[in-house]
Parts: sequence; structure tokens; C-alpha cells
Amino acid sequence: MSKKSFVLGVALASTALFGCATMAQDRPFVDIGWHHGNLRNAQENILSAFQYIQQAQRANDGQLGGHAQRAKELLTEANEELRLAADVSNEEGR
Repeated sequence: MSKKSFVLGVALASTALFGCATMAQDRPFVDIGWHHGNLRNAQENILSAFQYIQQAQRANDGQLGGHAQRAKELLTEANEELRLAADVSNEEGR
């Protein structure tokens, strides 16, 4: 394998990995354990709200003035903040 092929392969793999990571951030998911029950429950509620918004978008053919999409973005951001809160709690030994 030539050096050029290796570099190209690494670049393509990195791009694919970054693309997957970016896609994963497009929707909330539950990744907090039961040790932080309230934070986990909040994540589950965020996921549920996200799914209801998706249903509303489908029912309205996506014609909600961009507000439903913005709400989904804010829910994703809130989900990330909950993960950070759990991380801080873990670092402090709680």
C-alpha cells in the first residue's frame, strides 16, 4: 500500500466517522444511566417530546414555519446539557 493510498484511506475514514458523529447529534438519545435517575428521566422526556414533534411535522407536511424544527434543535441541545450535568456529577463523585 502506498503512502498516498494510506493517507486517502485515513481521510475517508475520518470523514465517515465525523459524518456519523454529526448525524448522531441530530436527535436526542438516552445515554445517562439510572445512577442519575432524574436526569435520565428528563432525557427520556426530551426524546418523547422530540418524537411528538416529528409526528406533528409529518401530520402537517412539515409546514410549521420552521418552529417545530427549531424546537427539535433546542431539545437536542437540552439533551446534551443533561449529559454534561451527569458528567459533572460523576466527576465530583456523586
